Amino acid sequence: MAKLISKTYGDALFELALEENKVEELLHEIEQLQEILKENEEFAKLMTHPKVIKEEKLQVVTNVFKGRISDELLGFLTIIISKDRYQEMDAILDYFLTEVKKYKGIGVATVTTAVPLKEEQCKQIERRLLETTDYKSMEMHYKQDAALIGGMVIRIGDRVVDSSISTKLNELQKELLKVQI
Repeated sequence: MAKLISKTYGDALFELALEENKVEELLHEIEQLQEILKENEEFAKLMTHPKVIKEEKLQVVTNVFKGRISDELLGFLTIIISKDRYQEMDAILDYFLTEVKKYKGIGVATVTTAVPLKEEQCKQIERRLLETTDYKSMEMHYKQDAALIGGMVIRIGDRVVDSSISTKLNELQKELLKVQI
């Protein structure tokens, strides 16, 4: 259900951005809005508190954001609050950002390795991903997990390439357990 809500509202916001030719402007505004909302947890508590009526929530949003964000985004926030969907705000905004990245041809990759990579290695991985995908640019995220032992795991959306030693050892163990003596 939550995924459907984020898709519905995220698509609506993305379509609005396209129609108004404000994809870039809304992208930057939403990234900043997400930062503000993360820093101010009390605001989320207020917006989701069952004893605060909608009219008061709408008044707070108007007082806080009017003149600081575009009318389109303010109107969108108003709709979200009017429909009692504020608890889905992060998912909706994340969905919008994902759609904008698809639209602009930006791939998001998470590379997990056992040890830190050097800058040149990071550049090589990014170059290789650009060569083997249809993306125009890549947004790279690097993580470390010593449990991999060696190798790397690359995740782009729902696609995963796992060349870690721990995975290969697990596969080898499964094969050895199948062997009957």
